Amino acid sequence: MTTDRSADYLAGLVRELCKLPHETEWLEFKADNADPQEIGEYLSALANAAAYSGKAFAYLVWGVEDETHRIVGTRFTPAASKKGNEPLETWLLRLLTPKIHFRFSDLTLEDRPVVLLEIGRAFRHPVRFQNEAFIRIGSVKKPLKEAPDRERELWRIFDQTPFEDLIAVERASADEVLRLLDYPAYFDLLEQSLPSNRDGILEALADDGLIGRCEAGGWNITNLGAVLFAKRLDDFATLKRKAARVIQYRGTSRIETLKEQVGAKGYASGFEGLVGYVNGLLPSNEVIGQALRRIVPMFPELAIRELVANALIHQDFFVTGAGPMIEIFNDRIEITNPGEPLVDTQRFVDTPPKSRNETLASLMRRFRICEERGSGIDKVIAQIERFQLPAPLFEVPPGFTRVVLFAHRALKNMDKVDRIRTCYLHACLKRVTRDYLTNASLRERFGVEERNKATVSRYIREAVEAGMIRPFDEDAARKLMKYVPYWA
Repeated sequence: MTTDRSADYLAGLVRELCKLPHETEWLEFKADNADPQEIGEYLSALANAAAYSGKAFAYLVWGVEDETHRIVGTRFTPAASKKGNEPLETWLLRLLTPKIHFRFSDLTLEDRPVVLLEIGRAFRHPVRFQNEAFIRIGSVKKPLKEAPDRERELWRIFDQTPFEDLIAVERASADEVLRLLDYPAYFDLLEQSLPSNRDGILEALADDGLIGRCEAGGWNITNLGAVLFAKRLDDFATLKRKAARVIQYRGTSRIETLKEQVGAKGYASGFEGLVGYVNGLLPSNEVIGQALRRIVPMFPELAIRELVANALIHQDFFVTGAGPMIEIFNDRIEITNPGEPLVDTQRFVDTPPKSRNETLASLMRRFRICEERGSGIDKVIAQIERFQLPAPLFEVPPGFTRVVLFAHRALKNMDKVDRIRTCYLHACLKRVTRDYLTNASLRERFGVEERNKATVSRYIREAVEAGMIRPFDEDAARKLMKYVPYWA
């Protein structure tokens, strides 16, 4: 939920909570009641209450008297607690849906043991424990279904709160903001001079929503700020699983891993390094010209750049425990991100992308990391055609989106599915440039000589029969036939 805080900071937080005149819907005090079932229900109730109240976190504190908020100490020790033979924390996490971030901290205040449980707010869906959602109303915990007005309002809040606006770190000092965020990279990407003082830096970061003022003092670092400019994503507990993973395998299967690297930096500050690392692992071919030898990458660098940027920008950040992944094989590269696409994969070329993360996408365009809306996939297809590679494959495994780029393969080694997909995407690319697929254009795409145009006619017929393309004018002479995608 937050960065690793010192014991002094956590002790100060508990003291601040104790100063509140009474418990709130996002705060509960207990002495020794540590029944696992009760804790699980409170995790659900407090997470949902935090979202309802507009708080980044909720808190459950043991060792504080409920009525007086006096520190009395507790015998509860989370690390030693179990449910059956299962550690308490593991048992709680297993029964929460969706998974949320929570953390127990053992403290000593006034020479007495205190336990602080920090609970991340609910997002997208109410948090359920053992398939039951709870809510706090006043100081009462009850099933959410028994409070229909609260439930409707909670869903409205979920619909209106994007991931980027949620809080990654709460109540950070100015120095801590500058320690955690790579603010020089922000100004470099905008081609602006670094402000001469700390206040100018913080004001600029706040203007773009990377940080915001905290009501309790200090600054909140938003998810937007952390995911784009973290010096180390590991410093942000809710985001460290969102770091991009790059895996290189031996051969064409996932049996043997050669290298695995997890990105450390935020997406914007670390993007060039990530793309450079990926391109450095990709196979290349040596081409011998009339006088010189030159090394040609197996995949177009522009295509890799666009697809990596898309995976970062268009992922579903609310899918827990998963982040973007780039897998490199001898014959292909697969780029996968959490979340199913909002646009039909068959319409990636012609339809402007719909992003779940509009603010993030907008900033990435301002940083010139990704293309203007709608042109990225077009350029990927154009680059693939220029390199005369098999058409990319867009897949939707359950809960994910995957793009597969294939290494060069002779036309005779392409199967029918490859040829139909290539014909279709060629027709899509022609359509968005107000042109048409023809026998001549497809011959150029496949690198086929004119004397073999009958073979290309057969490929066109396969795509027509598969329903992927259609004649633009059914009555045109055979030599003048032009084709468009099925949806045109």
